[in-house]
Amino acid sequence: MAAPFASFVIAALATLLSACAGMGAREELAYAPTYPDDASEVELPMDGSLFSAASSRDLFADRKARLVGDILTINLTERTQASKSSSTSTTKDDSVDLGAPTLFGKETTINGRPLSFGLNSAREFTGEGQSSQSNQLTGQITVTVAQRLRNGALLVRGEKLLNINQGQEMVRISGIVRPEDIAQDNTVSSTRVADARIAYTGRGTLADANTQGWLARFFNSKWMPF
Repeated sequence: MAAPFASFVIAALATLLSACAGMGAREELAYAPTYPDDASEVELPMDGSLFSAASSRDLFADRKARLVGDILTINLTERTQASKSSSTSTTKDDSVDLGAPTLFGKETTINGRPLSFGLNSAREFTGEGQSSQSNQLTGQITVTVAQRLRNGALLVRGEKLLNINQGQEMVRISGIVRPEDIAQDNTVSSTRVADARIAYTGRGTLADANTQGWLARFFNSKWMPF
């Protein structure tokens, strides 16, 4: 029985590791840079000796990103702040008095005193909660145009990886940009990026030191019954 169980555990671990590797590979591709088509492999239309529709730009147009593979700089100006507080207080008092019951037309007594009943109850609840959160991310990241949508909007994506002494710092972003929101210096604010997905993560010794172990995460999770 031990051998089949060990084989099952090994197979399960192998499946889990392969799934994690596949998810990591898909995530890497999601932010991979997009390069323009190689001119030597694309058959350009014969528009004349001085004009090419495939790579032409207006004479007085700004050099802004508009084609697949073009470069665009995004100014990260993300700042969020949220707060919430709640307070609840309830009280309830009940009082019930019952007169002495009668038996055969006479009041029921104990040692000559009439028998009576009384019920008193009091309930009180007080609850209070408060939560606040603030986040800020500033900087710049340069991305490439991955796709030009039918309405003219640009799907952009990219990442920046910094190797610092004891680890790595990675910034990733993807989203949709309107050409009208791109400034003359070929930059756009992150607040103008639709469906933006921004990730700032770290790897290495410093990131590991600031991360709880799996056992500590279990005891702090909702699955811990105590």
